[in-house]
Amino acid sequence: MAEVRFIKLESNAIVPTYGTDYAAGADLYTLPGDKIEVKSGETVMIHTGIAMEIPEGTAAFIFARSGIATKRGLAPANKVGVIDSDYRGEIMVPIHNHSGQTQCIQGGERVAQMIIMPYVKAEFIESESLDETERDTKGFGSTGTN
Repeated sequence: MAEVRFIKLESNAIVPTYGTDYAAGADLYTLPGDKIEVKSGETVMIHTGIAMEIPEGTAAFIFARSGIATKRGLAPANKVGVIDSDYRGEIMVPIHNHSGQTQCIQGGERVAQMIIMPYVKAEFIESESLDETERDTKGFGSTGTN
């Protein structure tokens, strides 16, 4: 288990939590007391009141929580957020309402999940050609009928 240092930018901010011992994503919460209305088709910025020191060589990826995404149509507007290890500002989540109804997010509600993962930094090298593969240049939908 990796240690991740954080600070509370707001005294009532809720520390991210894991729902179970085997959960990959830590839940991110709205600030208690906030009640946020999100109209159909609208995007609002959700404040968590937390700033973190993501370990070097990793990044934090922000994903939708399945419950509010499937039941209420609320999901991160950028689909997957990426927080680099050198960012020290507040963790915020742009939530978009994909439903046809106004949705209300309660204070202290879990709105997204964060997974901290290692990444590989690439050095891009221009080349005259690329190695051939069986798939080669076949693109979208080329590996099956669905």
